[in-house]
Amino acid sequence: MTAPAGAIFGTIGALAAFPLRLAAREVARQHGELRRGVIRRTTHVVFGRGLLVKAGLVKAGLTKTGDVEVERRVAAERGAGRTLLSENGFLRLLGLMKAPEASSLSRQSLIDQSQLSGADLDLLSLFDAFEHDSEPYSFRDLILARKYAGLVAGGATWGAIARSVHRSGPVASLTAKSLAVGSASGRPDAIYLDGGESELDGQLLFDLGASDDDPLEELFAEAEAAEEGGDHDGAAALYQRCLAIDPGDAIAAFNRANCLRAGGHPAEAAHDYARAIKLDPAFVEAWFNLAGLMSEEGKTASARRHLWKAIALDGNYADPVFNLARLEFDAGNLLEARRLWARYLELDAESEWAGVAAKGVQFVDMQLARTAG
Repeated sequence: MTAPAGAIFGTIGALAAFPLRLAAREVARQHGELRRGVIRRTTHVVFGRGLLVKAGLVKAGLTKTGDVEVERRVAAERGAGRTLLSENGFLRLLGLMKAPEASSLSRQSLIDQSQLSGADLDLLSLFDAFEHDSEPYSFRDLILARKYAGLVAGGATWGAIARSVHRSGPVASLTAKSLAVGSASGRPDAIYLDGGESELDGQLLFDLGASDDDPLEELFAEAEAAEEGGDHDGAAALYQRCLAIDPGDAIAAFNRANCLRAGGHPAEAAHDYARAIKLDPAFVEAWFNLAGLMSEEGKTASARRHLWKAIALDGNYADPVFNLARLEFDAGNLLEARRLWARYLELDAESEWAGVAAKGVQFVDMQLARTAG
């Protein structure tokens, strides 16, 4: 099995099973691309198990908050029409991991026979809590699904289960073990392995523990967290450290540019947008954001050129069409503004900006009718 030629893989969360640099090398050998994060051109999204560590509290005191954020990310990428892959599913697609034994259970059959919800099944599959990462599932997967359904009924979250199962050897080995939810440690959704050697009620708590991430992955995750937390200067410094380690990372350059722009450093931001574009000339978001920066700086001609470039790279990208229409309207080019707003409405007929575009079309039509009269 090989990856589809021309596929562009993005990762969300650090990979726990395979170093990213080695995966990138194999993807490139199979004529695809692999990069951190997700951009418009991304076709396949790999959800690394490190996301469970970074997005939530994985030590004592685990709450559901982080799991909700993971669910949001998963729903967003699925809604965008991208192919979602677990780490194991990714490695199998590349031919780097042997597929499990033949299986025949459908997703719906697994749900019906285990009473595990479809949402929990999909999320647990995405984080390799089953022998198979997608249908058809195996009989061992059904046994696991029934165990997980029991844990959920006892108060465990899908995230707590996913964080726990990989600390007890291959997940298929759990089919012969008894799992339970316990509160002896003060964690109502802690997962326990019966028959262990722990002093806590004769049970062994198995938890994810410390991550073995590559230092660059840790640094990139720290930069993302700082950016999400609004520490733009701190995030920019961290992304710069990432670029010092890997000067060819267009995503790090782009993210740094966004942070610099938000932090009030437009000249440096423009430099890093240009750097991202040099590293990846088809990076449409970098062209678009650089255009926005140029527009803010009053450099309309440059903004217009960059917007046209973004549209040429991705004709279905609505945002540059809208911004270009606004520039043309401000310049008095009403017919071109109307054409672009009409095109925007073909791409987006429901958002708040669609309402603005529709009013723009109406305004130009009124002006043209008045002139004709």
